[in-house]
Amino acid sequence: HSVPMLSLSNVFNDEELADFIDRIKRFLNVSGNIPVVAEPKIDGLSCSLRYEKQKLIQAATRGDGSEGEDITQNVQFISDIPKRLPNDAPDILEVRGEIYMRRDDFNALNKRQEEGGKQIFANPRNAAAGSVRQLDPSVTASRPLHFFGYALGQVSERFADTQWDIRKKLKSWGFVEAEPSQLCETTDSIVSYYNLRPDLAYDIDGVVYKVNDIELQERLGFVSRSPRWATAHKFPAEKAITILRSIDIQVGRTGALTPVARLEPITVGGVVVSNATLHNEDEIARKDVRIGDHVIVQRAGDVIPQILGPVLEKRSHDSIKFNFPDHCPVCGSTAIREEGEVVRRCTGGLICQAQALERLKHFVSRNAFDIEGMGTKIIEEFYEQGLIKTPGDIFRLEKNDKNTLTPLRAREGWGDQSARNLFDAIEARRKIPLDRFIYALGIRQIGEATAKKLAGFYTDFQTLRTEMQKGQDHSSEAYADLLNIEDVGASVADDLLGFFAEPHNRDILDDLQKELAILDYIRPKPVDSPVVGKTVVFTGTLVTMTRAEAKARAETLGAKVAGSVSKKTDYVVAGEDAGSKLKSAKELGVKVLTEEEWKNLIG
Repeated sequence: HSVPMLSLSNVFNDEELADFIDRIKRFLNVSGNIPVVAEPKIDGLSCSLRYEKQKLIQAATRGDGSEGEDITQNVQFISDIPKRLPNDAPDILEVRGEIYMRRDDFNALNKRQEEGGKQIFANPRNAAAGSVRQLDPSVTASRPLHFFGYALGQVSERFADTQWDIRKKLKSWGFVEAEPSQLCETTDSIVSYYNLRPDLAYDIDGVVYKVNDIELQERLGFVSRSPRWATAHKFPAEKAITILRSIDIQVGRTGALTPVARLEPITVGGVVVSNATLHNEDEIARKDVRIGDHVIVQRAGDVIPQILGPVLEKRSHDSIKFNFPDHCPVCGSTAIREEGEVVRRCTGGLICQAQALERLKHFVSRNAFDIEGMGTKIIEEFYEQGLIKTPGDIFRLEKNDKNTLTPLRAREGWGDQSARNLFDAIEARRKIPLDRFIYALGIRQIGEATAKKLAGFYTDFQTLRTEMQKGQDHSSEAYADLLNIEDVGASVADDLLGFFAEPHNRDILDDLQKELAILDYIRPKPVDSPVVGKTVVFTGTLVTMTRAEAKARAETLGAKVAGSVSKKTDYVVAGEDAGSKLKSAKELGVKVLTEEEWKNLIG
């Protein structure tokens, strides 16, 4: 995707909706109403359509937000998708929307599937997703698919100043818009729209709210993987009652012991649920759920199914409370719960097979290496068979396969083509961006957003390794620089430095560097930005914008925003009542700008 295809944040009640509106007002430092566009949230498959010179040239699924599946040939058969646009459309236009199937069409399709002895679909969303991903486009052509266009990706020129006008323009170019929609001026009108709940011919799982003013959208920008200016208000979770058969303790890549409920399978919200999270031992004790209980299960949108509690009147008289283990169920090591934490962790570390296996699963996951065809079951199978024990083994799989008595293609469930496809998918991932590589390492507390900030600060992996080695000394400049990265506090720094201090981890990194090309981080360079690559510190009270907006704007323009002043700081922007940071800037000779001078600098 030329512009990332991000997900939406969620709210589930009126209080969370009010918080969303309040956050926008605080960010923009405004007190009046902010009009939003409200429209149905279609429960389908996200798709991005790219037009050049008014001609459809590409269609792609969301994928991981940066890269999706090419479904260009398949969407040619969806009548709601214009293949050519009128001449007044921009030369480059990306229209984002949802491919979906109407309920009556879904029921008719399932009837045909059943009559033909084929597998039926669980719900319209699965049917739409399965239909559009067919390798044979003629299968897609036989399925009754539709498309709603509701958002933009890359556009060569601005053609509307409001979200409401974008909807009107898309409609004039032949796109179908989800209705009913409404331009809401107040929070009360938003709530009224949400409570409308019209009877539609297709499934929706909530309502989407978008700030109407495009200029405000640009000021608000994005946080992590979602826009600040939009959210999805999900409908209340669907609930059902089933039996809790057992509680399994899973061990994650960081040693966390997580209880998972194994349930008598039941359909909730159109999906068959057989597992549900119980979060942690405190949650089990608080809800007092026991094996054998009838329990209330809920599922809201994409949220993992969870247990609300037991149905006490159906509880057996001989039921017993669940005792959370104090030893790892996999390696037998002591499982401790550190002060202030709700999670109990296995102390086995590198000797714990569960942690090693979960790290491998994380390594190949969608937002890490994203190796097609190497899912959870394959990793488990290869790990048990000894084919893969470390991340580096993944990239030696084809080489080692040639020297084995039973090559992959001769194993059960495999063949020449499937083995070749896997080897090719692995080969395609020998080059990886630095931020994805950092995330793939599975370091505790290092998620995608923090990995990207680390990559942006250190730029290349060798520099990162060198600085982490220097940073082991907490009195060093390298340690101070690490703490200076936004969102990296002492706790995160300790986990990061601890990972690089472990000899076994360093061996894994040495091994991977022999197999891979870890690409230097390329910071998006805005046109004519004078602050690309500059380190900026904001201090004091800003008058014309909030500190949050100032930081977000600086990062959009390619600057690095730091939390403290050092000799590597390029600018300190001082608002009213600036304190110690301003003093440090003067002592170090760092250039100090007023708020007005900063705004003039960035234009």
